[in-house]
Order: sequence, then C-alpha cells, then structure tokens
Amino acid sequence: MTGLVELLDRLDRAVATALSPATSAEGVSRDGWRVLLMLARGGGRSMGEIASHTALPAPTATRVVDRLVEANLAFRRTDPVDRRRVLVHLAGGGRTVVERVCGTVERRVGDAIGAAHTPEREQLADLLEALART
Repeated sequence: MTGLVELLDRLDRAVATALSPATSAEGVSRDGWRVLLMLARGGGRSMGEIASHTALPAPTATRVVDRLVEANLAFRRTDPVDRRRVLVHLAGGGRTVVERVCGTVERRVGDAIGAAHTPEREQLADLLEALART
C-alpha cells in the first residue's frame, strides 16, 4: 500500500510543480484554478456547488469567485429558473486562461512522461478518473 500512496504523492507534487507556475503567470490561485476548471465544464454553478466542489468554506469560495469576477475571468448571473439564486459562469477571459494553462501543463507533463499512448498510461488515467469520482 505504501507504494501506491508514495506514487500518488509523487504525482501530486509533479502536477503542482507543473501547474503552479502556469496559474501564477495568469494571476490565478490554486483555488481559483479549481473554480475555473469547474466552470469550464459548462453551465452556471451556484456558490454552494462551488464551495462543495473545491472543499472551501463558503466565505472563502465567495472571495475566490470575487477575485475571478474582478479579473474578468468569471461573471455572475441570476438563475433563470430560481431568481433568488445567483450562478457563476466562465467568462471569455477565463476560458482563454483555462486553455492556456491546460496546454502548458499538458505539454510539460507530456514531455516528462513521453507522448506515446501506452496501456499503462491509459490505465493510470482510468485510475485517476476513478479516484476523482470518490
């Protein structure tokens, strides 16, 4: 079991090493990045969904979204179904940041592990996807 935990820890550090400079260059915090990725999946998200998805306390999630809105990376709109709710959406600038950061990180990771699609790499992708769903 230690082998798997150690591998996941090394993977986490490698991702952080690739991700941190790319998001910092865009002026986005790690929490802001998580929100942008969530919003990039489409549709508006409530503050409750954002706080839950990012595992941030609601006031912190609100501050993160405030910064994204101030930077024109996200915007708020009233929910058309429930006018009492406000939904957060990805702005065009946010989409550009997501595409740029993803491209940068994918190139760095691809260079590090090789561009070939091997069965092991696909198994790792499947394992990480399954872990992300838990």
